[in-house]
Amino acid sequence: MPFYLTASIGFFLGFAFGVGCALAVMYSIYMGGYRAAIRDSQLDTPPERYRHAREKLSVSPKKD
Repeated sequence: MPFYLTASIGFFLGFAFGVGCALAVMYSIYMGGYRAAIRDSQLDTPPERYRHAREKLSVSPKKD
């Protein structure tokens, strides 16, 4: 089997599985955080971390 063929197969498998798996992991982390944020926003008493993040977002930026 010629070198270029094995190299191209290796490149394809490395790129496809490497990038594909990385994207799948990032998507699952994103969706887990998104679901947790939605769940926290619907609680009767939101957690301290959620309230602190909301306070940071409500503060308007300083004008120089």
